[in-house]
Amino acid sequence: MTHSAQIAIIGTGFSGLGMAIKLKEAGFHDFVILEQSDDVGGTWHENHYPGCACDVQSALYSFSFEQNPNWSRMFATQPEIQAYLRHCAEKYGLMKHVRLNTNVTGARWDDKTSGWTIETCDSPTLWAYMEKKGLKPGDELDRKDKSLPKFNELKADIVISGMGGLSTPAYPHIKGIETFTGTSFHSQDWDHDYDFRGKRVAVIGTGASAIQFVPEIAKDAGQLDLYQRTPPWIMPKPDREIRPLEKAMFRKFPQTLNAFRQSIYWMLEARVLGFVGNPRILKVGELQARRHIRSQIKDKELRKKVTPDFHFGCKRVLISNNYYPALDQDNVDVLTDGIREVKGNVIVDNLGNEREVDCIVYGTGFKAQDPIPRGMVFGRGGQDLLDAWKEGAEAYKGTTVAGFPNFFMLMGPNTGLGHSSMVYMIESQVQYALDAIKKMLHRQWKSVEVKEGAISKYNASIHAKLGDSVWQTGCKSWYVNENGKNTTLWPGFTWQFRQQTKRFDAEQYICEPATAQVDNAEAVLAG
Repeated sequence: MTHSAQIAIIGTGFSGLGMAIKLKEAGFHDFVILEQSDDVGGTWHENHYPGCACDVQSALYSFSFEQNPNWSRMFATQPEIQAYLRHCAEKYGLMKHVRLNTNVTGARWDDKTSGWTIETCDSPTLWAYMEKKGLKPGDELDRKDKSLPKFNELKADIVISGMGGLSTPAYPHIKGIETFTGTSFHSQDWDHDYDFRGKRVAVIGTGASAIQFVPEIAKDAGQLDLYQRTPPWIMPKPDREIRPLEKAMFRKFPQTLNAFRQSIYWMLEARVLGFVGNPRILKVGELQARRHIRSQIKDKELRKKVTPDFHFGCKRVLISNNYYPALDQDNVDVLTDGIREVKGNVIVDNLGNEREVDCIVYGTGFKAQDPIPRGMVFGRGGQDLLDAWKEGAEAYKGTTVAGFPNFFMLMGPNTGLGHSSMVYMIESQVQYALDAIKKMLHRQWKSVEVKEGAISKYNASIHAKLGDSVWQTGCKSWYVNENGKNTTLWPGFTWQFRQQTKRFDAEQYICEPATAQVDNAEAVLAG
């Protein structure tokens, strides 16, 4: 079955919903929002593990045009953020545009029609097929397999990807892991029916998700083995409840909430001076992090294990008040000798030590270097997006890619932050994409495609700035790919990115007029 829409948005997180809201405000109503899950919220619906919360203050981690005076805490938990996004979808009339349980399995540009053909599948049906075949999220489908589920088609002039960089779970490659006889799951696919009480649990990974759910598991597990490859730097979390009087003031005087939001924004923005300007400034943060370890862990050997040996800020700096105390419990062991293999219900480390476990929880994060899986997006001449990214993901202003007309990414390459709210960056990109769509309509362009020269020059500038940043000081992190290229982070102040994306700079694009004949049209360079 084939449907059509002027604009197709993929995902219903902050990116997808923010884009849809601004499209409606601008008078665009012929769009669909494709969501693989059974409700809106994106990562805040998909991730629902115990302790799941945001590490940016709630007042800033929200839309500027839909500020919430009713946050219960300084740092909101997952259920509250998901409820906020659901509220936004309902308030702005987006639910009639949303297609839930619709998995996008491919999008292909058609040069003849100057449009996109998007392939979708019923999510539960596809996931059942993948489980049967032993496939994980992000794995490429075998298109020759006759048992593949039925696919539907959607034709769209413009595709806007709001899939985000932290959407495809990453799993470790461990010898014999398929022989494990117990229960196992990734933090994004949390099994709430599993009873941890008295169980022997192995957690693999010590990233942002793990430091939130480990304290919750430690409360019930008989034994918790935490397999740590590299310890993160962790700061105290300045969290507290928002007082009733504060909420009342925010509701009655919205300008006070905005002032509170602005104070948080500028406080966080100052961190850029250390990350990009002068990494020596971050020594102050490192000293505070070391004090945090000493104040929360009594065991000196454990202190050594959890103290990083890399520059503060090189990897993502985390915040927690209950992670270190959880590690100091008698039923928790931090193991640093790696994993050689798994045999049945036994994990064998690199020294040959064996430990029996009933459950393995993967806190191994996401495929940040492959935000869009292979076999998903095909541009001019059938080129796979990953083939255009042979040296690593890159885009013009984190949004557009040469060879992929009318394709806009939100939270694309080098838009990530190590210091502030991604919602600010998302709103900046939404404004850029919206201005592009308005100009396409007003100037009657049927396609816009960024010039290769523009994308090369832009990314050369980005990586020149990244070269002097703390993120390039030698640690191994998901910010940097195997070639040493930082494909994820924005190397500057967020207001600088907003200035860059304030308007669609058509002079950097090949803009094809709608009146051109398809067979022999010459691309017109917009001035």
